[in-house]
Amino acid sequence: MVFAALVSVYSGMLYWLETHLISCPIKSTTGIDCPGCGMQRAFICLLKGDIKQSFIAHPSVIPMLVMFLFLIVHLRLKFRKGGYVIVGLFSLSTVLMIINYIRKILDGNLI
Repeated sequence: MVFAALVSVYSGMLYWLETHLISCPIKSTTGIDCPGCGMQRAFICLLKGDIKQSFIAHPSVIPMLVMFLFLIVHLRLKFRKGGYVIVGLFSLSTVLMIINYIRKILDGNLI
């Protein structure tokens, strides 16, 4: 009974997220995708458990999410080399975002 209620709430939350995506101000103004376009869709795919589709939509979402989760734990537990891990994950996310944007440019998928 409780499980069914939780599944219903989770499904409702996913539906709400899918129907209330925030529009990109850069794309609204110029008509061209920004480097962050697709991150909301990738996050929703991740919430649905579709890791492959999430990576395809925007590859930097997964390491960015890991970085934020690690940051929260690090702020509480103060790992000795935690700062280096955070910088590494941030760098990985940034590189993946740039590579994804270059791929969009080369494929002609910016509009």
